[in-house]
Amino acid sequence: MTYHVDRLHSELGRTLAVNSLSQAMHRKGLANVWRITSQAQNEINQLPLTLLPFNKTEDFLSRISNFAYRTSIRDLTKKPLSDDEMKTLKTLYKNAGEISENLQQVQHKVLADNLRWMDVETAMASEQKTMDNTIIDGFKTVDKKVGEYPEMNWGPTIANIYTKRSVKMLKGQPLSVEQIRQKAEQFLGKKNYKKIEVRDNGKGTEYESYTAFADYGNDGKGTVTLDFTKQGMLMAYMDAREMKQKRISMKQATQFAKQFLKQHGYPDMEAVKYNEFNRIGSFTFVPVINGVYVYPQQVSVRVALDNGEVTGLQATDYVYEYKDRNIGKAKLTKQEARKMLHPEIEVLFERLSLIKNDDGEEVLCYEFGGKINGNTYRIYINAENGREEHIEEMTAVHE
Repeated sequence: MTYHVDRLHSELGRTLAVNSLSQAMHRKGLANVWRITSQAQNEINQLPLTLLPFNKTEDFLSRISNFAYRTSIRDLTKKPLSDDEMKTLKTLYKNAGEISENLQQVQHKVLADNLRWMDVETAMASEQKTMDNTIIDGFKTVDKKVGEYPEMNWGPTIANIYTKRSVKMLKGQPLSVEQIRQKAEQFLGKKNYKKIEVRDNGKGTEYESYTAFADYGNDGKGTVTLDFTKQGMLMAYMDAREMKQKRISMKQATQFAKQFLKQHGYPDMEAVKYNEFNRIGSFTFVPVINGVYVYPQQVSVRVALDNGEVTGLQATDYVYEYKDRNIGKAKLTKQEARKMLHPEIEVLFERLSLIKNDDGEEVLCYEFGGKINGNTYRIYINAENGREEHIEEMTAVHE
C-alpha cells in the first residue's frame, strides 16, 4: 500500500507537470491515477484493520478515483481541465504526499523493529497497556489528517461511490465464495471464460465484499472483474478489452445499455447522462418512480462502440440506495419554479427529480435543462421552497 500511495503521489505530480495544452498527457496521467488508486484501495481492504478504523483514508482514495475517472473520460480537447480542477489536482497531490510520507515512516518502524500485525491485534484485543503503539498511532495519524481535508462536491449525476457504506446497511444472508462464483458465471453467460477466481475483501470487517476475476480468449489477455456485496448483489462489472473501430452510434449504444439492464433484472430506467471516450459510450440511468427521476439510485453502463457490447457497470448507488420511497408532492408549480431561473436561459427540458443536497438529504426538485452564454446546464430548483439546490454543466454528445 505504501508503494502504491507513493506512486499515486508521483503520478499526480507528473500530471501537473505537463503543459496545460497537452490534453493527451493529461488523459494518460489521470487514467494512471485511477488505476493506481484502485490498487491502493484493494491493498487497504487486505489489511487486518478489524480493530482500527481506516475509513477516512479509504474515502480519500475513492475521491481521487472519482475525480480521475470523471475527468479522464471527458473529451479534454473540447473541454480541458478547468482552473478549479487544476486546483483540486494540486490539493490532491499535496495530500497524497503527506499520506505517503506518514505511511513510509510507519513502514520503516515496522521493518526496523520487526513488528507483526498479529502481535498488535492480540495486544489491542487484550487491552495491553505496555504494547508498542507505533503501527496504531501511525495509522491514526494518517486517518486524522485525511479527515481534516475538505469535502468535494461532484454533483448529483456523479455517482457518490466514495461514500462509505457498510454491509450492515444491506439485507440478506451472506453468501459463500462458491455461491459468488456461481453468480459470476451466471452473469457472464456462455462466453469462453477460464476459471473464475473469487477474492474475499476486508474479511471480518463491516465493509466485507467479494471480487471475482475471469480471463477469456485464447491468449488469456482478456480479463473481467465483478464486485459483489457480501449478500451477492452486483456492485460493479468491468471488461477492460481493447476497443476497435467505432461502428455503433451513441443512440444505438443507449438501446444496447437499456436492453442489458432489462436482461439483468433492473426496472425500467431512463438515461440522464451521456459521455463518449475512446470508442466507449458511458451512460447514467435512473429509475423513474411516479414521474420522478430518482438520481440517488442510479447505475452507470459502459458500451463498446465497436460492436455494442456492454463492457462495464457501476451499480453501487443502486444497491445501497434501493428502498421503498414515499415521494411527496411538489408544493411549487412548474411555472413558479421556472421563475427562479435566470431570465435569459433557454429551457430545453423540465422534469421532477429526486436528488441529494449538500447535507446528504433527499430533496424533490424541478430539474431544468437549459442554454445560456453558449453552454448547457442542469439546474435543480427545490420543489418545496424554490431554492437552487445545484447546477452543473451538461456535456454535448456527438454521434
